[in-house]
Formats: sequence, C-alpha cells, structure tokens
Amino acid sequence: MTVKTRTLAFAAALTLMPAVSQAQRPLSADDLAEIHTLYAHYNLVLDGGDSEAWADTFTEDGRFGNSEGRAALIAFADNFHSRNPNTRHWNTNIEITPTADGAAGTCYLMLWNVGTRPQSIVLTGVYQDALVRTPEGWRFKSRVVTSDGTAS
Repeated sequence: MTVKTRTLAFAAALTLMPAVSQAQRPLSADDLAEIHTLYAHYNLVLDGGDSEAWADTFTEDGRFGNSEGRAALIAFADNFHSRNPNTRHWNTNIEITPTADGAAGTCYLMLWNVGTRPQSIVLTGVYQDALVRTPEGWRFKSRVVTSDGTAS
C-alpha cells in the first residue's frame, strides 16, 4: 500500500467515526499529574492530622461516606485521626479516566498501623472517585471506599 493510499484510507476512516465527546477526550499530562498529586496530598494530610487540609482536597459540597460538606468532612477527619494516630494510607494502581464532568478515579487502598511492631495492615479496599476541576485545581467531588473485609 502506498503512502497516498494509506493516507486516503485513514482520512476515510476518520469521516466514518462518530464525533468524539468531551468524556472521550484524554486528560492532559498536567491534569494527570495534578490528580496524582491530589491523591498523595489527601493521604499525607489525613495521616498527619490536618483535617482542614484534608477537607480542602474535596469540593465544598464533597462527600466521603456519610460525611458531606466541608464541616462534616473536617469532623470526620478529626475523629479518624484521634482514633487512628498511627496510620498510613497507601494507594496503588491509580487509574484516571475522563468523564463529562471531569474525571473518574479508581485505586487500591491499603491502610497500615505503623504504631504496632511489626506494622500491621488495618484494611484493604478500593476507592471509586468522582473528580472535578475547580478554580483551585482538581478536587474530589465524592470518594466511595469499598473494603475487602477485615485484614487478618
């Protein structure tokens, strides 16, 4: 097949393709880097006991579990850290896909207790996230964690 024939075939294929929606367009490298930074910051500030900074990783009306809105998120984080002062959140296999409203994220969660010797796994699970771009940058609109069950 000649270059001209390949070019014509490619052009014909493009005309037969449906229009690409916003949800199907890939996120930029900057978007992905900012979202990955958001995931890390979320873990670091929650484990460090900075409840307001943790709430800042969400939109004003953001939701985590039964906690919705900034005041409820701060209360959740305060309570979590007071009960779990020696935890470390680890996220792996972060997958981000574009949506019409921003992005969807999925990742594995492993929660460690580093206050025990040896350190112990408290729980494992999966986060399902809705992310949106705000004037302040990418934020979680909602996070749903599904536990794999109690770690043994």
